[in-house]
Amino acid sequence: MTDRPLIVFDVNETLLDINILEPLFADIFAAPGRMREWFAQLILYSEALSLAGPYVPFGKLGGGVLRMLGQIHGVAVTDDHVRQLGALMTDMPVHADVAAGLAVLKDAGFSIVTLTNSPNSAGPDVLDRAGLGSMFDQRFTVDTVQRFKPTPATYQLVQDTMKATPDTTWLIAAHTWDTIGAQAFGWKAALVTRRVNAPLVLDGIPQPTLVARDVGAAAHAIAASR
Repeated sequence: MTDRPLIVFDVNETLLDINILEPLFADIFAAPGRMREWFAQLILYSEALSLAGPYVPFGKLGGGVLRMLGQIHGVAVTDDHVRQLGALMTDMPVHADVAAGLAVLKDAGFSIVTLTNSPNSAGPDVLDRAGLGSMFDQRFTVDTVQRFKPTPATYQLVQDTMKATPDTTWLIAAHTWDTIGAQAFGWKAALVTRRVNAPLVLDGIPQPTLVARDVGAAAHAIAASR
């Protein structure tokens, strides 16, 4: 149980730089924008599976979506391409702003955890290898409930385990679909845009509690709001 306010971090793109995948997609498709197309389709189909019922791990789904895009665009996707994608997905670098942002939140007295669509690593993961593993009180994966974000069960997993109070819990994420899910669950949410994301401004849609360019800026804003 935590008696401190809780920060829940998304991982892919929020903490880790998915742009490392770009050269592989450029090599396979020889066309711009395919990595972002793949990532959008990956999220779409993760959500579709969560609604329909079946579940496969995020990395396996990523390989399947890559093969699907190959069929759509008439490009041969090989087993080696899928293997390379899987290896890269487990070794994406940490964004340069993350370490300082985590330190700000720790100094401000927050408990910090992660919640990711990716399954746990068999050994030390990229956050461990970057020397940041000790900054987190726990690390959660949707693999536990076999539903992807923004299914409410994923946020419930964190809230129940941490015995957190919703009104003192924040999600920090680089994706509006994730902030919408967290806010619908009763949490506050910071959208990290990283210059490629933006809020979905529509009546009836919860807007992020705050919007920041990166984790560092979000951390300073949240710490100042205490």
